[in-house]
Amino acid sequence: MIPHHIVNGVGKPLVLANSLGANLHMWDGQADALAEHFTLIRFDARGHGESEVPPGPYAIEDYGRDVLDLLDHLRLESAHIAGISLGGMTAMWLAINAPERVDRIIPTCTSAKLGPPQMWIDRANAVREGGVEAIAPAVAKNWVTDPALRPELEKMIAATPRDGYIAACAAIEHMDLLPDLHTITAPTLVISASEDPSTPPEHGQAIAERIPNARFQVLDGAAHLANLERGDELVRLYVEHLTSDRYERGMEVRRAVLGDEHVDRATANATDFTRPFQEFITRGAWGDVWTRPGLDRRTRSVITLSVLIALRAENEIGMHIGGALRNGLTPEEIRELIIHASVYAGVPAANSAMAIAAQFLND
Repeated sequence: MIPHHIVNGVGKPLVLANSLGANLHMWDGQADALAEHFTLIRFDARGHGESEVPPGPYAIEDYGRDVLDLLDHLRLESAHIAGISLGGMTAMWLAINAPERVDRIIPTCTSAKLGPPQMWIDRANAVREGGVEAIAPAVAKNWVTDPALRPELEKMIAATPRDGYIAACAAIEHMDLLPDLHTITAPTLVISASEDPSTPPEHGQAIAERIPNARFQVLDGAAHLANLERGDELVRLYVEHLTSDRYERGMEVRRAVLGDEHVDRATANATDFTRPFQEFITRGAWGDVWTRPGLDRRTRSVITLSVLIALRAENEIGMHIGGALRNGLTPEEIRELIIHASVYAGVPAANSAMAIAAQFLND
């Protein structure tokens, strides 16, 4: 099994695939932010980082099947797939060849056909003769526009196993995903970087034009590893693309349970400081949990009110009493719920809840 790192979050699994010559630490700057929204999975591609180096040459299919094996190992039916460069090629291969395992994809700073083939033959020969460290300065220069970032990146590139790098060159040399892009059904966001000399924006545009309903975005002021220089914007684009349905679904349920007046007030009062939290609870609590099929909304209201009483969350109890009424509970059932909670959460907590409920029902 390929080495991987997983952070269990509240959302859908998101697999991050790496660039040629990089390891899973290329995502360190974005990992925490993305883990707030997804179950985040990073891994070292074959022949890279701490992974084994099977005999080459490799094909894009090999990288794709490694991801499928990882999903099987983690017992995941499907996941979002995002990747830069070689990782983006892997994401597209998966969307073409294993659509049932892919929810949404974000090919980033990548290409569906990156030639001429001789370029990759020459690169592989340079590594055979001088090792990966011989090409590290030139590769790092393509990765970022800021020279100060390059020394550490050169170390990452030079640490890539020689045979793994050579075998990966062969995979890109023979890759041509263009004829099959039109078969991709996964919602797709293609991202390019304005200063990327390796896969310029026209490569991303070519991908987006062939994938039905794909969106295309160019990040200014970044090179091939755009996450290293435009990480905040890249995270924003990833979250927006991968959670848009959850947000809309969550807002619908939130309004149905809490009422338009409350949601409109919360939305209108949101500030730059509080808005990310409002969006998070709409996607997470309302879009993920309240929409699950295992319990009806009436039962969820009973559970929610019981927990809020135990926590003495007085700011939340009133609005969820309103939600409980909308979800079919009667005032008499809410009274019994509070009395029942007093046995397990304590009389003082239930007494406060009873006062809130009485005031709410009276109003």
